[in-house]
Amino acid sequence: MSDTAEQPGRHDERSEESEESEPLSDAEQRKRRRERRIAAYRGARRVLARPGYFGTLRERLALLDEARALDLYDLDELADLYGNGVVGALEEKVAGLLGQEAAAFFPTGTMAQQVALRCWAGRTGNPTVALHALAHPEVHERDAFSQVSGLRPVQVTSAPRLPTADEVRGFGEPFGTLMLELPLRDAGFVLPSWEELTQVVEAARERDAVVHFDGARLWESTVHFGRPLEDIAGLADSVYVSFYKSLDGFGGAVLAGPQTLVDEARAWRHRYGGMVYQQFPTALSALAGLERELPRLPEYVAHARVVAAALRDGFAAAGVPWARIHPEPPHTNEFQVWLPYDTGVLSEAALRQAEETKTVLFGHPWDAKAPGLACTEVSVRAAGLEWTADDVRTAVAQFVALLTEEVGE
Repeated sequence: MSDTAEQPGRHDERSEESEESEPLSDAEQRKRRRERRIAAYRGARRVLARPGYFGTLRERLALLDEARALDLYDLDELADLYGNGVVGALEEKVAGLLGQEAAAFFPTGTMAQQVALRCWAGRTGNPTVALHALAHPEVHERDAFSQVSGLRPVQVTSAPRLPTADEVRGFGEPFGTLMLELPLRDAGFVLPSWEELTQVVEAARERDAVVHFDGARLWESTVHFGRPLEDIAGLADSVYVSFYKSLDGFGGAVLAGPQTLVDEARAWRHRYGGMVYQQFPTALSALAGLERELPRLPEYVAHARVVAAALRDGFAAAGVPWARIHPEPPHTNEFQVWLPYDTGVLSEAALRQAEETKTVLFGHPWDAKAPGLACTEVSVRAAGLEWTADDVRTAVAQFVALLTEEVGE
């Protein structure tokens, strides 16, 4: 999420500016707040997650040392050139994990999905892509489908959940591909039930449409669905997965599906500028993530439910007039927290807690949803496993005390 809409609090950097100083631009204010948040995060002793993107270059390079120690690939082989070697080994491994015939590595998920959907449009003869109004391409990619790939997105629903089978079956115009984001991040990392998902896929097939899964975070969906990855991915005609979100890799993505589709995707990958000369650091970090993080994701999901329940109880005990955990219980190891305050006071309370207590309860920015209403995301990873429910409730009490100071109650 962006840092937009944050307001100054009592400890905001601008309070230290003299009256004669020229006011800081909005961009500079956001930059300074982000720098402050990162510094507080890095200085904290206790966090619920410690994502790699807050790491230094030295710390991130340690992931390659880990890949070497885990003996994930023969490092005496020649480095990759334009997608062979270790990149090819990664593609083969992910295709196996997802139960797909083949897979192709892409530098970004945005490129991978544009290519996949462009290929499907050519095969179905219909460039219309049906998707959710909160799907990543609609919210975060600057109209890339229509501006770059000649695709026509149409929104099946804007409700804060995945589309239903009835909505897909009854949509008022033809579409060639149904794209489902699993989980749907901007709705709260939500997933449908397994029965609902299979019914949606069947409804699309009834309309002679293919189904593509935006599985950027598909890795952590197995607990909710109660199915292995290959069963989940096997419902779709193609699936994309990311290596840097759940698995903490350097970046990169894979598109998996039938061999003929993947072969065509490789040709379009070249045309889109995705034939990178060497990608061995990213590929090795992805292999390390698959080895280290993937087996632990079910544990993270289970503990996220403990954390979410303790947050709910903590806010109730602290007398906060209204608080919501969404979804409850969480479907993955990530979820939303909604509170009835402005983003400025929430951000300042969260920063002060990190700086003064060295505990980060809310490390993500707060987004304004309505006047006096904001939400943030909570991620639970390895570092969060150290937290007990009592630890969470104690941190909530500290946060609410600081929040009360910020609002002047």
